Amino acid sequence: MDPRRAPTADPLSTAEDLGRYVLDSPSSFHAAHAAAARLEEAGFTRLDETVDWSRTGVRGRRYVLRDGALIAWVTPADVTPAAGFRILGAHTDSPGFKLKPRPTTTAHGWYQAGVEVYGGPLLNSWLDRELRLAGRLVLRGDDGAPVERLTATGPVARIPQLAIHLDREANKGLQLDRQQHVQPIWGVGRPEDADVLALLAEHAAGGPVDPARILGYDVVLADAQPPAVFGHGGTLLASGRLDNLSSVHAGLSALLREAGAVGAGRHIAVLAAFDHEEIGSGTRSGAAGPFLEDVLVRVADGLGRTAAEHRRALAGSVCLSADAGHLVHPNYQGHHDPVNRPVPGAGPLLKINADQRYATDAVGAGIWAEACGRAGVGYQEFVSNNRVPCGSTIGPLTAARLGIRTIDVGIGLLSMHSARELCHVDDVAALGAVAGAFFTG
Repeated sequence: MDPRRAPTADPLSTAEDLGRYVLDSPSSFHAAHAAAARLEEAGFTRLDETVDWSRTGVRGRRYVLRDGALIAWVTPADVTPAAGFRILGAHTDSPGFKLKPRPTTTAHGWYQAGVEVYGGPLLNSWLDRELRLAGRLVLRGDDGAPVERLTATGPVARIPQLAIHLDREANKGLQLDRQQHVQPIWGVGRPEDADVLALLAEHAAGGPVDPARILGYDVVLADAQPPAVFGHGGTLLASGRLDNLSSVHAGLSALLREAGAVGAGRHIAVLAAFDHEEIGSGTRSGAAGPFLEDVLVRVADGLGRTAAEHRRALAGSVCLSADAGHLVHPNYQGHHDPVNRPVPGAGPLLKINADQRYATDAVGAGIWAEACGRAGVGYQEFVSNNRVPCGSTIGPLTAARLGIRTIDVGIGLLSMHSARELCHVDDVAALGAVAGAFFTG
């Protein structure tokens, strides 16, 4: 083994570390900042997009934050003019609920928070569980200029289900109105004392702030129950936001673990953790936006590459688009392809779709197989049942925007888009191992 490379962690410790990362990341903004904290601890330098990067340089270990997204990279010491990028793309957001403007409401003594549905959550999975409020506040600074502060409460809210005594037909088919039935409660008392923004101001990072200073906010609901390893032999991990913090964590851990090997290698290793995948990625910090292209162009400029050399580098680059996929559900086996049937613990998924809802092609499949072989882990193909429409992810967006060969992969889950999802701990560790082999290959 290369002495500069740390050994891959065992499945249990990897799953537990993923759990810690999830707890630190109740919103996309927290996920990006929690990743940045780990990068800083490992010697990465943050670059500000508004300044000239020639002051600090783009070589070595660098990262950039943009809202709830992050891009980090390691440049080899002897990088060549046409050295390609090895990019692992993932996303920091998860489906759920987002706080509306004028969010404080009351009804019959209950304090409620006005929320709108974000993405495509399994609505029923959010019922009757303790929830947090988390995200970012934009405050009026002392000089009048806006400043950002993260905020995250503890367990404070709940979306209560109607008792069976009041709806005897509920077990025959629960129907939830997306406006009327999913507004969470967070307290009781006099209407004049209710103020969701005051609650968020009280829990701002760095200490409470005056709610009158709040100019804007991006705040979501998040499951408050900690991740848990359980099941026979401790093989299962249940957690909120596995789609897609499992992939962000795998890429982040691999980049940190293999930074020394990448520095002595031939590819520029990049982690691109985008926001807003669950709502289509068409934002300034989403995969359909300019963030990755902006960073790669500026890295090329910082390395002194010509436009032609940058195009050559892109032509020799590969993107591993890592986003969670589906395991065969034992209670709904007919919803899956009858031949390609991923099972827990048999390795991460190579995601394939004839209509290119996933970007994997034969060449990409070969690159993936080679990386899995070097990592010493198995993998499984995933393809949809022809009667079940295929979802999509950031892979096709990245391939279309940059022309980089892209491969769609990810760990398999049950209960995807539930408030609490389920996976096998071996698959979590395996994805991280393959990500490391991909970065150093």
